[in-house]
Parts: sequence; structure tokens; C-alpha cells
Amino acid sequence: MFDIIIIGAGPAGASAGLFAAKAGKKTLLIDSDKSMTKKAWIENHYGLLETTGPELVETGKKQAVKFGAELIQDTVVNVTKSENGFSVATESQQYEGSHVIVATGISTDLAEKIGLSVKEGTEPRIKQVFDVDASGKSNVAGVWVAGTAAGVSVHTIITAGDGAKVAINVISELNGTRYVDHDLLK
Repeated sequence: MFDIIIIGAGPAGASAGLFAAKAGKKTLLIDSDKSMTKKAWIENHYGLLETTGPELVETGKKQAVKFGAELIQDTVVNVTKSENGFSVATESQQYEGSHVIVATGISTDLAEKIGLSVKEGTEPRIKQVFDVDASGKSNVAGVWVAGTAAGVSVHTIITAGDGAKVAINVISELNGTRYVDHDLLK
């Protein structure tokens, strides 16, 4: 049983995975290898002079794994409520988790299966996004949404930050107190 299952391993999902795993939460990161960031050339990401989308995505996944996230490459086909949270079915396996973070970029294909509300997107070429509150909570308790799927700007720096924000909110809910992660120089 995972504390947090994250669907999508682009900037939002991998960032959420990094924070969740670093906080000691049993974290599963499911990557379909369809991140739109993999097509990007990036020169506007704070802390990086320039990079390719594929390099940024791979680095993000490595960071999440470094802190203990389990990473699998598969496609999620369904999410259903279970006794202790949620059952997440992929094309090849099934996983159980108490919370789910959806970070599927431009895809809202899971909305109907999960029962998530959607609304019209505001970004160019983004037709639909999940309808969530400012913390990332969806209309289904225990299901959160981060990044472009939640309606934030498609810029990698913004989606990565949103993934971190949503993960911190989930971790805070699991802990029962506000979670903060600040490392200091040694």
C-alpha cells in the first residue's frame, strides 16, 4: 500500500514524487512516457541556463527515485475507490494507495472513470483541465491534481512548482500538520 500514487512523471508529477518521497511517504510514480515536455527546448527555467525537455524529465525522475520513490513505466487505465483509499490499475498491474495525485499534463482521459469534474482550459491549445481548488484538491476526496492538468501554465518551472505545492498539501494532510522541507548547507 502506497501513501501517495502519482500519475504522470513530467515536471509536475516528478516534482510531487520528489517531495513525497523525501518526506518519507511511500510513493509510486507512474510514467506513461508521454510528457509533452519531452518535445521542449527550455531556456526559461530558473536555475538552468538551458536544457532539453527529455533531460529535464529524466533528471526529475532521478531526483524522485533518489529519495525513495518507486518509478514504473506503464499507462494508468483506471482509478477506483477501495477500502483503504484507491486502486490504480495500469495496463499491466494494480496498485493500492491512500492518496492519488493526477499530473497528466494535457490529458483528462481519466476524468470520467475517476468521477473528476473538468472545466474549460485557459491556456492556448489546452481544451480541458480538471476542476480543482487552490490546494490541488479535486471533487473526489483523496484525489489531487497538479500541473497543466490542474489548469496552471504549461511552463515547466510553473508546473514543477505546482507539483511540489500539491505534494506538500497531501503530505500535510497525511501528517495532520503543515509540512515544510528546507535543507541547510553543511
